[in-house]
Amino acid sequence: MTTANLTALTELVAGEGAAATPDPTQRQATPGIEEFCAEAAELLGADGVIRDRDAREKASCDWAHMSPILSAKLPAGHAEVVLRPTAHEQIPGLLALAHRHRIPLTPRGKGTGNYGQAIPLSDGAVLDLTGCGRILDAGDGWIRAEAGAKMSDLEAHARTLGQELWMFPSTFGTTLGGFLSGGSGGTGSLVHKTNSDGFVTELTVAPCTADATPFTVRDADTLPYIHAYGTTGIITTATVRLQPARTWTGLFAAFTDWHSATAALSALVHLEPAPRLASLDEARLVRVYQPDPAFDPAALSLRAIIQEDAVDAARAIVTSHGGMVREVRPAPDGPALISSMSFNHPTYHLMKAEDGWFHLEIAGDVLLGDTTEIKQVFPDTVLHLEGMRSGTVGMLMARYQDETSVYDGIAALNDLGVGVHSPHNWYVDRRLDLVRDTARTADPLGLLNPGKIPAGSEESA
Repeated sequence: MTTANLTALTELVAGEGAAATPDPTQRQATPGIEEFCAEAAELLGADGVIRDRDAREKASCDWAHMSPILSAKLPAGHAEVVLRPTAHEQIPGLLALAHRHRIPLTPRGKGTGNYGQAIPLSDGAVLDLTGCGRILDAGDGWIRAEAGAKMSDLEAHARTLGQELWMFPSTFGTTLGGFLSGGSGGTGSLVHKTNSDGFVTELTVAPCTADATPFTVRDADTLPYIHAYGTTGIITTATVRLQPARTWTGLFAAFTDWHSATAALSALVHLEPAPRLASLDEARLVRVYQPDPAFDPAALSLRAIIQEDAVDAARAIVTSHGGMVREVRPAPDGPALISSMSFNHPTYHLMKAEDGWFHLEIAGDVLLGDTTEIKQVFPDTVLHLEGMRSGTVGMLMARYQDETSVYDGIAALNDLGVGVHSPHNWYVDRRLDLVRDTARTADPLGLLNPGKIPAGSEESA
């Protein structure tokens, strides 16, 4: 995050009165909210318009509390109503209604994002899309579903057709729209990179305009709507890529030193046929996991989802680099466990076990080498890596001191050749010029997830 964006974020949150938890009953109601709710009930039925306080509070949060920086500033907004459509055809009517009454509207799936993407900074309505979960169609190499369909359901359906998803996030129950609007990568990214690298072939999007007529975009034209937090229109349906199904198994290995483990990780990443996922954790992380015969809590853990016919080759890689294969665990248990411990999930396990940690998303093949200087930037640094053919990524976890030290440390990591994406930020920070241009047309009144597009022209780090 740039200094300008950090300052803007601080001012925005302070302006919302978010440093202390507000009593939502004392907040000034958005003008027109009662009329909006009454008309929304005509579209959805009374059960689709939720005013219950507990439901509104739940819908006003996501997993941004994993950031000690953001959690100190939350909640920054509070839903005055939660809308729960049950079919994508209902969404345009709700957007037209929001436009007519000037009601801010924040979309969400299951709220598993870590950056505050789903927090309604300007109150108003939260659009809960989890009820729009139909799988609509599938064919050779593609599947089409409503935004609220779970990734796990898409994968299961694809399997009945002899296919599988190109990728899915580590939170497997995430919704399709949530993954596209707020996620990035996961299992399958080792080869296919992120969800903006060809995974999406078609989107139907509803704008927040007077008539809210949905439109369809394809291939590269989908980019303004991916990882844009719903600020450029609401994804109602999406078509994503499938590939022929393969028989996967999980390989678990242990290493005693970083150099050997990262060399094995690099070799596994380039194994043919390609793995679906390959992860590496330091022993400090392994010790907070649930005990399992596949883990040695005193050793680094290297895990990979590999094709069944590649087991011998993967074993040879591990042993040639001085590691020990602890277990080869077939599907579904082995691959499912490895997937559930990828990307940001090790951070969750560490924070669940112990207080006082923060994390950063990091990248760069420099992480495969000597990390002595990298680990000196923050106290008690612990590393988790994900092997990718496009370049190593991972998570850095360390003891939290204060906000200033985090951003000073990001600059120091950059100087060491480590790329950093800050999870302590609820701004859209990808393709900003494209997002801004698209939002001007798709949301001329600025009602869609307001406060999530930064005012400046620069992108966050």
